Amino acid sequence: MTAPVYDSKGQYQQVASGLLEGEQIIAVYDAVGVGTGFIGLTDRRVIIQDKSFVGKRFAITSIPYSKISSVSVVSNKSWAGQYFSTGTIAITVGQHVYEVEFRGSDKTHHVHNVILHYAA
Repeated sequence: MTAPVYDSKGQYQQVASGLLEGEQIIAVYDAVGVGTGFIGLTDRRVIIQDKSFVGKRFAITSIPYSKISSVSVVSNKSWAGQYFSTGTIAITVGQHVYEVEFRGSDKTHHVHNVILHYAA
């Protein structure tokens, strides 16, 4: 397995502190926009930090790959046909859709491909 990639050492350490025995981190990416702090990918699950709760509370949600029913890359194109500098991933679990926006479409595509690999 290759070394994990991450944007923030603090976020990486937060994910690492909650790993199950034998679980490996693949990537931890910082999210932009309202609500979400980061997304972590391991060889067993997706971990999303959600900061949108009232009263400065936040949740860390673990989603086993087997519970993901679909994953989508949501991107905008400018009038000139160029992609903007951000991209969004949408992960469907039951009736709930988790959306996470990243700086750079490369991160969005990496998250998409990892989820497809492990959810298959």
